[in-house]
Amino acid sequence: MIAAGLSQRLPNPRWRFFAGLLVALCFSVVGAHRGLAQDPQLRFGARVPADVEVIYERGLSWLAEHQMESGDWGGQPASHGRGSNGAAITGMGVMVFLASGEDPNFGKYSQNLRAAVRSMITAQDGATGYLGNSMYHHGFGMLGLSEVYGVLDEDTLWVGTENERRRSIGEALELAVRCAVTAQKNNSWGGWRYSPSDNNSDTSVAGAVLMGLFAARNAGVKVPDECIDKAIEYFRKMTSSQGGVGYSGSSGGSTARKNLQAIASLVYAVGRRKDLKESQAVFRQTAGNIQYSPTSYPFYFRYYMAQALFQGDFAAWDKWNTQTIRQLKAMQSDDGSFPSSYGPAYGTAMSLLALALNYRFLPIYER
Repeated sequence: MIAAGLSQRLPNPRWRFFAGLLVALCFSVVGAHRGLAQDPQLRFGARVPADVEVIYERGLSWLAEHQMESGDWGGQPASHGRGSNGAAITGMGVMVFLASGEDPNFGKYSQNLRAAVRSMITAQDGATGYLGNSMYHHGFGMLGLSEVYGVLDEDTLWVGTENERRRSIGEALELAVRCAVTAQKNNSWGGWRYSPSDNNSDTSVAGAVLMGLFAARNAGVKVPDECIDKAIEYFRKMTSSQGGVGYSGSSGGSTARKNLQAIASLVYAVGRRKDLKESQAVFRQTAGNIQYSPTSYPFYFRYYMAQALFQGDFAAWDKWNTQTIRQLKAMQSDDGSFPSSYGPAYGTAMSLLALALNYRFLPIYER
């Protein structure tokens, strides 16, 4: 996050080296433990492939040009979570800009970032903390707010708006965490589904909310250990001894749900539960899915596969990343977008985030 503020964008390898060196020095000064023992290549990355730079810049340009005045990306919300607008798409948009090192205060896309943040905070229910549309959107909204928290200078966030005193990012994030914790307490499974009041769970929504909570905790917001432990236990129940992951219900499912395997692998890794037998079993399945070409939810699959493989096996991620770059290069439209059944904003944001680990800027992407 310190590196992200060093310039408007740091694509040059030399700048990235010094940015990474500064981050390492800062972490050593404060005694931080996360990531210090790992290979510097894993933490700060090597040279970003030229194709990634081109794909990413074209996608960023499309997102910037098609952002609404309200700060979101338009479209119609769906009744079952993923919808083509809402906090999930806006949160993804925030992450897309930050992930390649864009400066939210002075950079080329700083106005886009601030508008997106204002959009999420304005739409949030001030009483419940709910970010709206569904808990799927809520999870990605938390993730976006967590990654921008502490990076964006909030003195200018509301300047020029009708009300210059709105909730801060920290206040909005604390409210959002409280909403997620309350929803889980009311859920007999220990997870989440589409509505905060739902009493059933599924591993797709639960994964989105849990990753948002992990990011919030990393940002310094209090997240009860009990909340994390209950959610991990839910994933354990949904993971079979062979590494299959069920969608909903009481036990692990078949190995056919490869997107759910990637989600579970990521949850176990970021939750520091790699030693669990369920984690090891599901990652074996995930690592075997490198050549898989999904016919349903392909953008979702690539987004989670990138992170799961990076967290679990760098060599496997490197192989998968190379083929994914080729795939996305061929898929990108002439205008820079990636059309999808949930709209081009969703397809574009998810596609760019599947490549974002090449940059290594976001804390949630650290190993």
